[in-house]
Amino acid sequence: MPTIHEFADSLHAAFEARTPCGQLTEMGDISVEDAYQVQRKNIERRLESGFHGRPAQIVGRKIGLTSHAIQAWLNVNEPDFGTLLDDMVVPDGGLAPISLLLQPRAEAEIAFVMSEDLSGPGVTPTDVIRATNYLLPAIEIIDSRIADWKIKYEDTIADNASSGLFVVGGPPRALEGLDLRNCGMVLRKNGRVVSTGAGAACLDHPVNAVAWLANTLGAMGDGIKAGDIVLSGALGPVTPVETGDALVAEVSGLGTVSVRF
Repeated sequence: MPTIHEFADSLHAAFEARTPCGQLTEMGDISVEDAYQVQRKNIERRLESGFHGRPAQIVGRKIGLTSHAIQAWLNVNEPDFGTLLDDMVVPDGGLAPISLLLQPRAEAEIAFVMSEDLSGPGVTPTDVIRATNYLLPAIEIIDSRIADWKIKYEDTIADNASSGLFVVGGPPRALEGLDLRNCGMVLRKNGRVVSTGAGAACLDHPVNAVAWLANTLGAMGDGIKAGDIVLSGALGPVTPVETGDALVAEVSGLGTVSVRF
């Protein structure tokens, strides 16, 4: 039976070598709690060495598995979360270093930027609205260190919720007056529409996803911090990306965000 350290080593070796590894859940028994411990161990490594040979810094969190279809695929009934680091940021309109990724896919989201700490238990959507400084349109570039994306719930948690890179657009927009549940999203790749969706695809409302995150972190003795960027979850299906692709996402009320590969 592999240890937490051995599970973490397998993912870290895949990350370093840019060569996917096998499923952790096929290597041995790993619980959800174990998987989050594996995630934390490899985040600690990134805080020491980062993507580019320098120490990384935490800039926020990401929420994954917020659509009912994806939850049904993995046979779970709740999302998961990962940690966002400063060496994962790609500037709006910038070039994503695809050579650092293994099996990238992209999705459009709404990013919350928080004005105050938020930690459960008992965090409500109203609390999230109060604690939100502003919103930004975002593209998350997800990735998997596990071969062929053959993952179970515990696999993706351990793999930092299948995080890769992310891009946020602008300018900042206040949450007040926006109908996030019904806001539309269009994601274009090389000028063609490849994904559409709406805020309701994200736990019925993106604010619900952020409340879930605050309560889940609180149960672990942690929380969302003031200044954190929170990627609240996909508004529509993902699209694979490769060298030469250009993506533009538009979220109604929030504007656009773009990235090249």
